[in-house]
Amino acid sequence: MKKIDRLILKSFIGPLALTFVLSVFVLLMQFVWKYIDDMVGKGLDFGVIAELLLYASATFVPMALPIAVLFASIMTMGNFGEKYELIAMKAGGISIRRAMLPLTVVVLLLTGVAFYFANNVMPTAMLRYRMTLYDITRKKPAVNIRPGEYYKEIDGYVIHVGSKHSDGRTLQDIIIYDHSNGINETNAIFAKRGVMQTTPDNQYLLFLLEDGYTYTEPTNGENYTKRPLTTIKFHEQTITFDISSFAYNKSGEDLFKGSYQMMNINQLNQSIIRLDSGLNQHYADNLRDISGSLMAWHHYLKAAPPKASTQPTDVHKMISRMDPSDIKKAYRHASHLGRSTRGAFKTQSEILQSEREYINRHEIEKQRKFTLSIACLLLFLIGAPFGSIVRKGGLGLPLVASVGFFVLYYVIGMISEKAVRESALGPEGMWISSLVMLPIGLLLTIQATTDAPFFDASEWKKFFQKIFRPKKKSPPSAPPNTPVQ
Repeated sequence: MKKIDRLILKSFIGPLALTFVLSVFVLLMQFVWKYIDDMVGKGLDFGVIAELLLYASATFVPMALPIAVLFASIMTMGNFGEKYELIAMKAGGISIRRAMLPLTVVVLLLTGVAFYFANNVMPTAMLRYRMTLYDITRKKPAVNIRPGEYYKEIDGYVIHVGSKHSDGRTLQDIIIYDHSNGINETNAIFAKRGVMQTTPDNQYLLFLLEDGYTYTEPTNGENYTKRPLTTIKFHEQTITFDISSFAYNKSGEDLFKGSYQMMNINQLNQSIIRLDSGLNQHYADNLRDISGSLMAWHHYLKAAPPKASTQPTDVHKMISRMDPSDIKKAYRHASHLGRSTRGAFKTQSEILQSEREYINRHEIEKQRKFTLSIACLLLFLIGAPFGSIVRKGGLGLPLVASVGFFVLYYVIGMISEKAVRESALGPEGMWISSLVMLPIGLLLTIQATTDAPFFDASEWKKFFQKIFRPKKKSPPSAPPNTPVQ
C-alpha cells in the first residue's frame, strides 16, 4: 500500500467511525424518548436496561452505516479540496479517480459487512430486542407507597399510609381497602402502625400491622341480611399481597420467532412461498363458497315460481301478472341476496387484502436487506465526488449535505415501501430510491473525475449573463448614394 493510500484511508476511517457512533446514538435517543414512560419507575436493573439498549443499537446499524459513509466521504474529500491536497495529488499525477480507489475498496467491504449483518445478525438482535422490550413494558411499576396518597397498583387493593419513617419500612395510620372478593363483600383494615417488607424471592409483600380493626360488610349473598357489618379488633395481623407480576420475567423465543423481522433471506423465501400457497387456496375456497351461496339462492327462487305462467323474457308482463304478495316476497329475497352477497364479497376482500399485505411485508423485509446494503455504495458515489467538487470540509457543509441527500433517499424509500405494502407496486418498488440516487451519483462522479465546470458558480454566472445580457444596437448605416464628405 502506498503512502497516499494510507493517508486517504486514515482521513476517512476517523470520520466514518465517529459519524457511525453518532448516528447510532441519535437513533437510540429517539428510541429512548419513545419508550421512556415504559422504563421509568419500574425498578429495573442496570443490566436489563443495558441489554435493551444494546439490542436496540444493533437494529439501527443497517440505517446508521449508510449515513456514516455519506458524511465521512463528503468530509474527507472536502477537506482534501479545501486544503488544496487534491490539487497537489493532481500535480503528482494522481487523479480523483485514483484517489477514490482506496475509499471504494473500503466501502465495498462495508457493503458486504452490512449485508451479512442485515441477513444474519439483525434477525437475532431484533428477536432479543422485541423480547426484552415486551418484558419491560409488561412489568408493573415498582412498589412505591408514598404517604398521603392512595396506592392502587396491587390488583384488588387500595392502600393509604399516613406517614412513613426514614427507614422506608415503618408506617403509621394505615388503611387497606380489600376488594379481592369482588362486589359481594367490602373489607377495610385500619391500623395505627405497621412494618412493610418483601419476601426474599420478591414474590410477596408483607404488611405486619399492629393495633387496628377489620371491618367486613357483605353487600350481597347469604350474609347480606344476617351479618350486615362485622368488626374485629386485633393487636397484630399480617397481610400478604401477591406482587409476582411486579417482577421482571423473560418471555420465551417462540412468542416472537415467527415474525418476518426475525428471519433471514432463506426463511423469508420459504415463508413467502407458504403464504402465497395459503392465499391462493383461501381465494379458491372463498370463490367456491360464494358461488355455492349464489346457486343455492337461485334454486330457492326457482323452486317458488309465480302463480301465473308468463314468458321469461317479458319481465314487465311477468310482473304485471304476479300477485302483490309474490312481488313483495321476490323483492325481499332479491334485496337480502344482494346485501348478503355484497357483504360477503366485502368481508372476504378485506381478509384477502390483509393477507396480501402481510405477504408484502415479507417481501419488503427481504428487499430491505439488499437496499440498505447497496445504499452504502450509492451514497459513497454521491458523497466523495460532491466533497471534491464543493471543496469544503469541516462539519458545516458536509453535515447539511449529508442530511439533505439521506432525507431524499429515505423519503423516496418510505413512499415506495408504502406503495409495495399496499400492492400498488411489486417488490421491485423497494429499489426506486436506489434507482433515483444512482444517476445522481454517476453524474457527480463524472463531473468530479473530468473536472467539468458543471458546479462552478462562475461558469453558471457567465452562462446566464450571456442569456440575459441586453444586445447592443448597432449604429444606422449610411444610405448607399450619400456622398462621403
